[in-house]
Amino acid sequence: MSGDRPALTLAHGPKATRILGVGSTQPDRVVTNDELSRHMETNDQWIRDRVGIIERRFASEDERLVDMAVTAGAKALADAGVTPSEVDTVIVPNCTMLSPIPNAAAQVADRIGIRAAGAFDLNAACAGFCYGLGVASDLVRAGSASKVLVIGAEKLTDVVDPTDRSTAIIFADGAGAALVGPSDDPGIGPVAWGSAGDLVDMIYMREHRYIFQEGQPVFRWATTQVAPVAMRAVELAGLTLSDIDVLIPHQANLRIVEAIAKRLRTKGAREDMVVADDIRYSGNTSSASIPIALDHMRAAGSVKRGDIVLTIGFGAGLSYAGQVLLCP
Repeated sequence: MSGDRPALTLAHGPKATRILGVGSTQPDRVVTNDELSRHMETNDQWIRDRVGIIERRFASEDERLVDMAVTAGAKALADAGVTPSEVDTVIVPNCTMLSPIPNAAAQVADRIGIRAAGAFDLNAACAGFCYGLGVASDLVRAGSASKVLVIGAEKLTDVVDPTDRSTAIIFADGAGAALVGPSDDPGIGPVAWGSAGDLVDMIYMREHRYIFQEGQPVFRWATTQVAPVAMRAVELAGLTLSDIDVLIPHQANLRIVEAIAKRLRTKGAREDMVVADDIRYSGNTSSASIPIALDHMRAAGSVKRGDIVLTIGFGAGLSYAGQVLLCP
């Protein structure tokens, strides 16, 4: 090979990234535990005791995943004070897009007004937002993108059997978004991720129609295996657990959330670390749960600009991830 061939020119982006703005949306319809008890053998106290949910939001039949993603994404841009013309990439983590072609991201970008965007969906299920944020941060740092809109969006009522007590009491609909851009100082830490492909029989689509999950094995897996992932994310960010102000796990089940927080506190997290419990009123919205909780907590004042936030997404037999970020 000739020694005087021209060298490939590589793009160089900023050394650091941060979240510039966040936004979220949920359907108007509130579904209480009492309403669910009219369709299956359950009651309000049983649901509160098992999963900690008081109410959740269900989308209407004509309200699509893409519709919710557009609303959440537009709110994130407004929060950041950024116009659609400044965004060049859209990522939509989700696991409930009924038709994979065309993908959600391209439709969302067009409807928001982001023209000729790089656009793709990402399916890491409940870890999707952490995966998407990690990819977005790396795209900006590599110089492949300038600003990336990440929108976790799910319409789980499309894939849940309304008579199945193991899933219908848990899952819900919604979307949450974050805009990622360059920063002088690090605002998004490295993502600690992995998968448990040997556990695929714990959570899967039954007959390609409805979500099925083995409740107790999933609970045992999450309460024993997720905390180490969170600790690894803190280590990768160059911090210690005592530095963490806020913990926002994927809102899977309140007992799981509380067990993870307890484990982290025994390993050095502060007693006054704020722990997200958005599951109580939002239900489990898979890839949308972390950004929805972040947006709700910021609006309520329980997380403030500059707070160090530890996020964890997980789903047995699927993917898991942890990441540290600064609240915008």
